[in-house]
Amino acid sequence: MASPRIAALPSLSDFKPGSLRGQAGFVRVGQTRAGQWWLLDPHDQPFISKGVAAVSRTGWADGRSLRPGRYLQAVNQLYGVEAPEPFVRSVIQRARKWNMNTVGAWTSPEFYDQGIYYTELIEFRKVGPCFHSGAALLPDVFDPAWRDAADAWARQICEPRKESRELIGYFTDHELGWAQPHVDANTGIVPADTKGESPSLLQICLSLEPGFRAYHAAWEFVLAPRQGDLARLGADWRITLATREQIRQLTQSETPLKSEGYLHDQHRFAREFARRYFSITASVVRAYDPHHLVLGCRFAENPGASILAECMQPHVDVVSLRPERDAWERAALLSAANMPTLLTEVSWADPNFLRLPLRPEKRRLTTLERMLGRGRLGLERIFAQRAIVGYEWARWVDGEDDEPPFGTGLVHLDDREAREHTELLTDLNGRAETIRLKSR
Repeated sequence: MASPRIAALPSLSDFKPGSLRGQAGFVRVGQTRAGQWWLLDPHDQPFISKGVAAVSRTGWADGRSLRPGRYLQAVNQLYGVEAPEPFVRSVIQRARKWNMNTVGAWTSPEFYDQGIYYTELIEFRKVGPCFHSGAALLPDVFDPAWRDAADAWARQICEPRKESRELIGYFTDHELGWAQPHVDANTGIVPADTKGESPSLLQICLSLEPGFRAYHAAWEFVLAPRQGDLARLGADWRITLATREQIRQLTQSETPLKSEGYLHDQHRFAREFARRYFSITASVVRAYDPHHLVLGCRFAENPGASILAECMQPHVDVVSLRPERDAWERAALLSAANMPTLLTEVSWADPNFLRLPLRPEKRRLTTLERMLGRGRLGLERIFAQRAIVGYEWARWVDGEDDEPPFGTGLVHLDDREAREHTELLTDLNGRAETIRLKSR
């Protein structure tokens, strides 16, 4: 699928030697000498991905099964239930009209290779051993059974897609819980006050049931350098430690370890955990599909320096994260690490876009005007960011509890166009590459 031609787009010779990631003839990503990251289509034409998630007959933003709902009823009445083609054609025509070029996570497979780019969500966390404890929601990367399950799952998901010219790449997971200590954004220091804090990843792994390989890996990690001496470990962490059970008791009481010695070990353990996760997921994906990009694990927020240090080449081609609150212009936090970024779950139907401003407005705006004004500014800033290669609107159809015109979908539950969003998006999407070029 060729991208529309736009004057003054960089040519292949404008990209830094060695910056291109991916295989020629498929969607790639690269950085120009001006420092801007771009996706490149199979014809080496640069573009920005402008996508929408959860495109399906149900519109659910957390899966693709045909669960009954109001939107499914409307789609069946409008397009019939005999064949998917009428609904697929309607969606793609609408997306093109709104200057969108990608369907994203949780899109059902009947939209694949139909003349529009797409991304695939693998969700390795849902196969093999994993644990959900406190703020941690992760696969047990130390368990060979998880790697075997991930390999089998990658073969099932990736092998059928390896020759697709419209697939951008794979998200490995959705919003894992990395359980990292909170770090002050201004100082980069972990605050001494533990109020509201939860135990972090190392402490959680030390407190798992012994059936988890991560439990044994964590204890080996902290005791091996100390010749197995618990008392020495306690001294380094500034706690009295006679038995392993004491760590579990602290974790169960939501008492986080925060000493300098513990945080040093936590940082190194988190990096090892992340290194295993990103290296294993990349290796099994590329074993069955060497052509397409690895798009990371869809961070819900900034996961912290320990995790980001391993979310890099060669295991990750593009970092994906959800912009925090309304600070979209700061979402390219990874540009300093020289990583291209794809924003997920973007929407201006959010309380931060609706609230009253701190300073009086020259003219009292309606809530809708305020939302759209802030949304326009936010998306323009996204397109201008040199590290951002695209965005994914939160969902195709409103949620069951949404109240238009402040819903999150591009269509309503009766399949009517959500013009309060699409009219502005059509304009901004059509100018995305021009905004990026002017930002140089």
